[in-house]
Amino acid sequence: MAEQKTVMIVDDSGISRMMLRAIIENSYENWNILEAADAREAEKLSETNNIDLITLDMNMPGMDGLTVAPSLKKNCPAAKIALLTANFQERIKSKAEMQGLLFIPKPITEEKILQFIESNI
Repeated sequence: MAEQKTVMIVDDSGISRMMLRAIIENSYENWNILEAADAREAEKLSETNNIDLITLDMNMPGMDGLTVAPSLKKNCPAAKIALLTANFQERIKSKAEMQGLLFIPKPITEEKILQFIESNI
């Protein structure tokens, strides 16, 4: 069993957060899972928690995933961040990679999420 980690799920969709939480809890039941419904909430959580992994939705009201990512990286420099998006435009993927973010195309599957986790713990 992997040591306890803290994961933050950032997504404006409650259903997406619930699905991601279930995937993670099924394989890593002792992990701490934080949820943020928007970028501002994610920033606040990143200021007060030692976060190891972040799943970050691209399209959210207010601030999108690419815009909030630099402050999350600043607050949690060791965290691995995966940008989750259905937007397959090359410029989005390039911007994500330039920021050091991993890119996970939607739809989200258990396989994609577990692969992200297992390759970054």
